[in-house]
Amino acid sequence: MSFTFPRDRQPPRQAPQAGAPRFLWILVGVMAAIELVLSLSQSGVFGPENLRWPAFVLGAFWQPVLSGAVPPVYPGQTVLMFITHAFLHGGIMHLALNGVILLSLGKFVSNHVGAGRTLLVLLLSAVGGAACFGLISSSTAPMIGASGAAFGLIGLWQATDYRMRRRSGLALQPVVMAILALVVANIVFFVVLSGGLAWEAHLGGWIAGWLSGQSFARR
Repeated sequence: MSFTFPRDRQPPRQAPQAGAPRFLWILVGVMAAIELVLSLSQSGVFGPENLRWPAFVLGAFWQPVLSGAVPPVYPGQTVLMFITHAFLHGGIMHLALNGVILLSLGKFVSNHVGAGRTLLVLLLSAVGGAACFGLISSSTAPMIGASGAAFGLIGLWQATDYRMRRRSGLALQPVVMAILALVVANIVFFVVLSGGLAWEAHLGGWIAGWLSGQSFARR
């Protein structure tokens, strides 16, 4: 997936960083540390038992808990799970995919809108993804992963690209095609994974990112 800015856009106020910002490495590092512990416990190397399911019970996003069909395990879970689910993943590959998107795309987004706004978008997108999943999905399975936050960065990037192109009078087709490609990719993976894809979280995260991009433009 490629995302482009028009050539005549204004340069950033500060020189762009060569790599991903430190706060992104810290976020992904925390996710990686959690996944490492869960993977080692699952393989029997670390701890007396498999910690993955207990971690999911405590930190995943549960639609039945949100709807009230199942009581929360601890006070505040109904609120905290909107964030904690983003730090849990289903395995190394799941973490790697989200981590690569967060680090690679997050670098460019941070250079363009700043570290503070990037963090805000990640937070809003994680919450927005969980909210969309909770409202649309009827699944009783736990929803985990930073995909909502990652799609928030994509939505922000595409919103900025769209705004710049429209302002400069350039073709909007690349943005439209990129969005359609995202839709197709989600459909394909949903089928391949036999429904094991939380597309609702992707949608909610993307919407939060897109709206954030439009909001930043008005300030």
